[in-house]
Amino acid sequence: MSSIADHLIIAPVALPLLASAIMLVLGGDRRTMNATLNVATVAALVWIAINLLGGADASPNGLLAVYRLGDWPAPFAIVLVVDRLAAMMLLLTSVLALAASLFALARWHRVGAHFHSLFQFLLMGINGAFLTGDLFNLFVFFEILLAASYGLALHGSGTARVTAGMHYIIVNLVASLLFLIGVSLIYGVTGTLNMADLATRIPEIRSGDRALLEAGAGILGIAFLTKAGMWPLCFWLPRTYAVAPPPIAALFAILTKVGVYIVCRLWLLLFGAHAGASAHFGGDVLLIGGMATILFGAIGCLASQDMARLAAYSVLVSSGTVLAAIAMGSVGMTAGAFYYLVSSTLGLGALFLTIELVERGREPGADLLAVTRELYGEEYELDDAKETGIAIPASIAVLGGVFICCALIISGLPPLSGFIAKFALLTTALNSQSAGVSVAVWTFLVILILSGFATLIATTRAGIYALWASPDRAAPSVRLIEIAPVIALILLCVAQTVQAGPVFRYTQAAAGSLYAPQDYLRGVLDAGNTLQNARGGTP
Repeated sequence: MSSIADHLIIAPVALPLLASAIMLVLGGDRRTMNATLNVATVAALVWIAINLLGGADASPNGLLAVYRLGDWPAPFAIVLVVDRLAAMMLLLTSVLALAASLFALARWHRVGAHFHSLFQFLLMGINGAFLTGDLFNLFVFFEILLAASYGLALHGSGTARVTAGMHYIIVNLVASLLFLIGVSLIYGVTGTLNMADLATRIPEIRSGDRALLEAGAGILGIAFLTKAGMWPLCFWLPRTYAVAPPPIAALFAILTKVGVYIVCRLWLLLFGAHAGASAHFGGDVLLIGGMATILFGAIGCLASQDMARLAAYSVLVSSGTVLAAIAMGSVGMTAGAFYYLVSSTLGLGALFLTIELVERGREPGADLLAVTRELYGEEYELDDAKETGIAIPASIAVLGGVFICCALIISGLPPLSGFIAKFALLTTALNSQSAGVSVAVWTFLVILILSGFATLIATTRAGIYALWASPDRAAPSVRLIEIAPVIALILLCVAQTVQAGPVFRYTQAAAGSLYAPQDYLRGVLDAGNTLQNARGGTP
């Protein structure tokens, strides 16, 4: 007889669904009750994710559990799977969601209706995408998170937000259509949509059908890479993220990683070394596209004349780095990419929240005005020539320190986790080439270093204009509930730096499981009644 703990795997999907349903029954005007329920639910998701991550890490093969809804046999069941990678993404999402939900309590949750219910629906879709083992149900969860993100992107209204939101909706509707076409082609060739079952059938596909299979996979890849923000499919992202409400923009930092996660999962599972004639299909596209995305994001950072767009382009640098590193096709590079993914996502989430606090009290277009002054050689002048110093308000000092930490993380400078992540990628790329360093590796290394310098220059310039070059500006009023989540995210990056060894051990094990998916395939296809414990227990 199964216990409640055995069903913990479904909680990241069921709990947000239940919470959002209760919020809809309560109505949008019960803001205090909805806010309390929202934060409590997200905090519970953090606890659940920690337990799932601990269980997956303790499992010898990294596969904690396979949950079959309705107790139907594979591959017909709706399958949820928890392994090291899925557990890591669940924890990252819940932590970022907790910071965003607390930050929104100060004021942002009051500027529109149904903020908290949409927030929970978004979490349900994201968590489901990380857990599902079936392409059709991946589409279902994909649409749930997109539908919720449409409402959240438009939260608070405003001309710029509505315009960018409409573009965002149209682009993602097209991506959803491509998703359906790709899935239909794959099903027509293989007769299944279960990911594990697909992995076993793809090597046996007849040569005459292989072109149709790869066409379907390519169309499916376009849909996922649009969400991941790979160039040139990322044209919609900078504007949408720049005008989104700050707590939503911070949570949206994980949405691009949903696309990256799906590409990584499917590419290594379906088109790994075991895929026969289709082995490594699309790897060159991922590598070139990832490096192009890094360059595009770095140039966008340098060209940005406001801090929100700078942060949005930094999201592209992050996604491109992970995609290119995974496309290198080695366990070490993929492990470094996972470490970097966690660090950059936390840093970007903190940066989006910090920008909203820094921008308070500044005149509209202040960044553009500062750049114009610099272009024409104008300088700031002090009112009193005899003044020898300017007192820095406490809020400016705190925000300045937090902003510096965010800049260090996303640009990859010591001593925080961003530097360790990039250093690991650089050293692994150089050491993994037994026959000499290839042109692709050298190109990736150069682009990675240049993107760090570009991000550093852009963030330094933005920080000077916002925090230092305007001594007459009023100090922003910052509440504890706003600054505390930002500092917490920074401290998590500090903890990731201090515990770099254990974190790298975990990401190395997660990457190794992806490159040797036999345990995943066996666990899904041979799952027992309701739950199979990967450590040999019985339900």
